[in-house]
Amino acid sequence: MSEDRRLRVLRAIVQDYVETSEPVGSKALLERHRLGVSAATVRNDMAALEEDGLIAAPHTSAGRVPTDAGYRLFVDRLSQLKPMTSAEQRAIAHFLEGAVDLDDVVDRTVRLLASLTRQVAVVQYPSLSRSSVRHVELVPIGGPRLLVVLITTTGRVEQRVVDVGTDLLSADGEDTLATLRAELNGAAAGRTLADASSELAALPERVDPGLREVVRAVVAALEDCLVEEREERLVLAGTANLARAGSDFVSSLGPVLEALEEHVVLLKLLGTVAEQGGTLAVRIGHENPYAGLQSTSMVSTGYGAGTDLVAGLGVVGPTRMDYPSAMASVRAVATYVSRILAD
Repeated sequence: MSEDRRLRVLRAIVQDYVETSEPVGSKALLERHRLGVSAATVRNDMAALEEDGLIAAPHTSAGRVPTDAGYRLFVDRLSQLKPMTSAEQRAIAHFLEGAVDLDDVVDRTVRLLASLTRQVAVVQYPSLSRSSVRHVELVPIGGPRLLVVLITTTGRVEQRVVDVGTDLLSADGEDTLATLRAELNGAAAGRTLADASSELAALPERVDPGLREVVRAVVAALEDCLVEEREERLVLAGTANLARAGSDFVSSLGPVLEALEEHVVLLKLLGTVAEQGGTLAVRIGHENPYAGLQSTSMVSTGYGAGTDLVAGLGVVGPTRMDYPSAMASVRAVATYVSRILAD
C-alpha cells in the first residue's frame, strides 16, 4: 500500500513540476491533490522517493523535482495516455489529408507535431532501404529523350531523363515503350529496392537483342536514382520551442542545438525505433547515448505504409515534458501518416 501511495505522490510531483516549472513541496501537494494522507506522511513519502533517487532538491528549498529515474518510473507506470479530443483528431486528419506529395506529407507532419506538442518535431523521410517499387513509368518527351519515373510504395518519386538513341514518338516507338514498361515492371514492381536492382541488372540479357541498348540506358537511369537516394533525410520544426524552456537546461541550449544539427544522431535514434517494431519509445535524459541530448527527452515511434515500417518520427524537448500528451500526439500523428502512405 505504501508503494502505491508513494507512486501517487511521485505522479503528483511530476504533474505539478511539468505544469509550474517550480520545485514542489508537501504543502502544495496536499493543496492540489487529494492524497488522503497527512502532511507528515507526504513528507515521509517524499523522503523515501528522494532516497530512491526518484526526486531531488535543486537547492536548499523544501521543494523537490523529478529526476530522470523519476520520470522513467512515471512513464513506465502510465496506465493510459491522455486521450485526444475528437476535434484534435479531426484537425490532424484534415491537415494531413490535404498533402499533395511525399514532401508535402513530411512538411505538414513535422509542423503539426511541433504545434501539437510545443516541442522540437523530427520526421524521417521514408527509408529507401525499407521501400519497395510500386511502378516504373516511361514518358517520351521528344525525339530519343525519355523520362524515366520510379515510384516507391512510400510515395517517393524519382525522375531521370535519358537518351535512348531512337525515336519513341513513332508508332514503332509506342510499341517499344509498351514492351519496355511491361518488362521493367515485371522485373521491379512489388520488390524491395535491393531485389529490384538485381532483377533490373539482369534484364538486358533477357529481352530481344534489338531492345538491349534501350533497356541498358533505362536500367542505368533507375540505378542512378537508387544510388543517389540512399542517403537518409529528416526534417525538423519547432526548434524555437526550446527557447521557451531555456531555464530547463542546466548550462545553455548550445549542446542541444548542436546535437540537433547532427542529423546522423537523430537518424540513428529514429532508426532504432523502426527496427524494434515501431513501438512508442521514450528516452529520458541520460538514457540518450549522445551527450548533447542528455538534458532532453525524446518520444518517438515508427510509421509506414500498411504493416511495413519505413521510418520514424517524434519530438525532442526538455525532460520537464508533458509525457502523456506528447506520447499521444506522436502515436496519433504516426497512425494518420501511415494511413496516407498506404492509400
